[in-house]
Parts: sequence; structure tokens; C-alpha cells
Amino acid sequence: MKVIFYSLTGNVRRFIKKSNYSNAQDLYEVQNKIIDSPFIIMTSTIGFGQVPDDVMHFLELNHANLRGVIASGNRNWGQNFAKSGDIIASQFHVPLLMKYELHGNADDVTKFLSIMEKVAIQNENFDREKVQSY
Repeated sequence: MKVIFYSLTGNVRRFIKKSNYSNAQDLYEVQNKIIDSPFIIMTSTIGFGQVPDDVMHFLELNHANLRGVIASGNRNWGQNFAKSGDIIASQFHVPLLMKYELHGNADDVTKFLSIMEKVAIQNENFDREKVQSY
């Protein structure tokens, strides 16, 4: 499953690099393009729990293939920790797959890789069910 990530401060980029996840692409590389395959959005949270404008603009154009969201944040913000994930999940009716702090730790990376494996299997099964008619 493709991951499109946004990293304002570099934390999300460091997380992706640490995970060695090979199917990740920086949002800036695809910012004004249509993504015609399923993807997960991975983003930081800015301000007091907001979704970055660049992420919202991208999702307005590409939400049809959005399958889930992963959000980064800082626990110092309390209830607004990684709130961008909650907002995207609610607005675009997709699951919030994970929240992690800053650039994540080894357990977060393990959890991320496990989630991505499960999402890929689920999407593969979903596509197969669409093709097969009963």
C-alpha cells in the first residue's frame, strides 16, 4: 500500500526512513497530481491540533483513494495530540490507523509495519471481491 507523507519539521520523514518502508512518497512530489491507486496519508499535526493546509488541499483532490490515516504529534498538546488524524478520519470517513509521538520509537515502527501489512492484505481482498461477482 502506498503511503503519502507530509513532514513539516522532518519527524514524519525520519519515521519513514527509520521504518525502511519502500512504498512511501513525499506529498510535495505528488502535490497537484491525482493519485489513482489506494493510499494511506501520514501527516504531522500543526498549531493547536490542525491538519496542515497542504495535506487538506491534497486530500480534497485525492480523497477517493484514501484508505486510512496515520498521524504524528507531541503529547505535550494533551487532547490535541496528533489530532490531525482524528480530523482526517472523521472528515473523509476512513480509519485512524495509528498515532505516534514526534519521530516515533522502535515499537511505533514495528506497529506501523504490522498495520501496513494488514492494510495491504485487506485492500487486496477488497479489490478481489470487487472483481469477482457471485
